[in-house]
Amino acid sequence: MTQVLPSFGRRPSIVPTPAEPEPPAQATEPAPSTPSLSTQEVPDKAIMELRQICLSRLDPSAVAALPVERLAVDVERLIAETANDRRIQLNGREQRRLAHELVDDIVGLGPLEPLLEDESISEIMINGPNKVFIERRGKVVLSHVRFRDTGHLVNVCHRIAAGAGRRVDESSPMCDARLKDGSRVNIVFPPLALDGPYCTIRKFGKKSINFAKLIEWKALTVQVANVLEIASSARLNVIISGGTGSGKTTMMNAMSQLIDAGERVVTVEDTAELQLQQPHVVRLETRPPSLEGRGEVTQRDLMKNALRMRPDRIIIGEVRGAEAFDMLQAMNTGHDGSMSTIHANNTRDALTRIENMVQMGNMGLPSKAIRTQIVGAVDLIVQVERQRDGGRRVTQVTEVCGMDGDVVTLNDVFRFEVEGEGPDGRLFGSYQVNRLPPACQARLAYFGLERAWKAALDGA
Repeated sequence: MTQVLPSFGRRPSIVPTPAEPEPPAQATEPAPSTPSLSTQEVPDKAIMELRQICLSRLDPSAVAALPVERLAVDVERLIAETANDRRIQLNGREQRRLAHELVDDIVGLGPLEPLLEDESISEIMINGPNKVFIERRGKVVLSHVRFRDTGHLVNVCHRIAAGAGRRVDESSPMCDARLKDGSRVNIVFPPLALDGPYCTIRKFGKKSINFAKLIEWKALTVQVANVLEIASSARLNVIISGGTGSGKTTMMNAMSQLIDAGERVVTVEDTAELQLQQPHVVRLETRPPSLEGRGEVTQRDLMKNALRMRPDRIIIGEVRGAEAFDMLQAMNTGHDGSMSTIHANNTRDALTRIENMVQMGNMGLPSKAIRTQIVGAVDLIVQVERQRDGGRRVTQVTEVCGMDGDVVTLNDVFRFEVEGEGPDGRLFGSYQVNRLPPACQARLAYFGLERAWKAALDGA
């Protein structure tokens, strides 16, 4: 049997005492997880000494070979033995807390582990060792989690970066990485970060999101969902627009579930977040430059390569630069049903941003030529927004109709109008529906979906 602790066997192991009952969860918020010892504002000196002694007695090679459950038991036994030797009074609950904290530091991400396991948390924002904010249900609050000191936070950041094959330090102070579960991480180190390392974690949802779930969350209505399903079935090219954290990727994941299983889908992303369920998916991810400044692979490089991979649809995680031109080219060259996201405040701004990004590529194209490309490529824009009550909703579904002189003409198929605020602080409203004949009527007729579109607008 593998021995983690050389001193084990000299004293009988301590049987953990039953955990004290936790208070019942509130109706609106789940009960917070029990804070670890590292979250105390002034850590007890004896506890810190006990921690250091236990860490020094662990055999790293043996620790790596043990499952987490067995490691936690062995570490708790070591804590009990060391506490007895040092005359440190710890009850069973304190021993378990310290054991879990040590295990998280050894094999996990320290104080972040409880936050990563909490499925109600969507984002973790670390502003130095003593300020860890979380987003839950669209609201950002300060959590109880603390790091022991700046060095503790630095070690956790180094572990995250190393796990993704990246490096972050003063010479390379910014890093984008991904956790094993797919969560997206951004790290900023001093001297760029003035109050200690900053780390932002966008958690990766463990459950796939579909339109039924979005309707349940009141992100849209059945009527809007039916129109978006028809748009996917008719292979319309869709841009999903919105601000940071508004739910663009979630909406794209929901729409992607409507893609036929027989289609070859190529995804291009900066950091892989999409959760496509189809069997024929090719996932491409960019690569940053090495420390020598070589080896960078951009989204534009991947877009050019994706066109040679015989895709039926191309899905771009987010357009933010000159690759917008290649996206328009792909949508205009037979890859109907392609999708992408973009940061913009409304659907009109989304088209303006695409035009500006194409010009960033120094193509030398006049504005009218770019707008003509946009009109020929983009069929539908879906605007999502995180509103002041924390809810994420579809606020516009806009059709790109054509050109009127130098201006792109748009038609808001749906527009969400806020009508008031309920006693629980949640906003409520309704969708204004425009029942004009769609500009994509010929495409709908080709797929036999013209009547279905009309029925969806009528709420039938």
